[in-house]
Amino acid sequence: MNILIVEDEDLAVDKLKKTLGKVDNNARIVGVTGSIHSSVTWLSENLTPDLILMDIELADGQSFEIFDQIKVKSPVIFITSYDEYALRAFKVNSIDYLLKPVQKEDLEAALEKFKELKQTFNQTPDSQTTNIENLVRELQNQFLPKEYRKRFLVKHVQKLVSVEVDTIAYFYSEERFSFFKTSDDKQFIVDYNMDELEELLDPNEFFRINRAFIISVRSVELIGDYFGNRLSLRLKPFLNKETIVSREKVASFKKWMGK
Repeated sequence: MNILIVEDEDLAVDKLKKTLGKVDNNARIVGVTGSIHSSVTWLSENLTPDLILMDIELADGQSFEIFDQIKVKSPVIFITSYDEYALRAFKVNSIDYLLKPVQKEDLEAALEKFKELKQTFNQTPDSQTTNIENLVRELQNQFLPKEYRKRFLVKHVQKLVSVEVDTIAYFYSEERFSFFKTSDDKQFIVDYNMDELEELLDPNEFFRINRAFIISVRSVELIGDYFGNRLSLRLKPFLNKETIVSREKVASFKKWMGK
């Protein structure tokens, strides 16, 4: 089994080589690269390896960029220092991950999984490459910071104005329209429904307390008990509407407010 190691730390490379030697006598290291550039060069100039052990964080960026520059036709086992719970969703498409420092039993299990599922990779090159590219896109979505909306362009007195998100106190819906109020008590209509707004807003700053309200942490002036195991909020600036945290949202709302 021919293996390419993509890792920029010499000690980590040495450990991987030693551990591979212990868990698989047939493992043959055909190359070691330590950067995006050298990995792309190696893959373009050499035969496709059977397997790639690839660190996510390299000296010149994240290894996902390799997949943007060249078609990787080998199955990949990613190596990372990220927390295990953040990576559960990545154990798909027969591609595994290893947490640093790589343990012998973990590497052995990953190689065994690769061997058992090798048939998955005995596909046509195009379908195999598509599987890998799909996983890389999923990884990128998880690892790269999500960009949240920083401002909204809204109509005001027959003109368009840009409103910074950090000046918005809360969003709410009424009939078929969505509105928001700023901290200085200005109200605007916005061309998104509440579901869309929930996706656009940073969840550290905004929380959807029920179907009709998304509030900023800065807008909460008072929290009180409400019947049915719900919570009643007093928001600032004042809005003449009842503001209730729905029962199923209470626990997560308390956790959010306590961050």
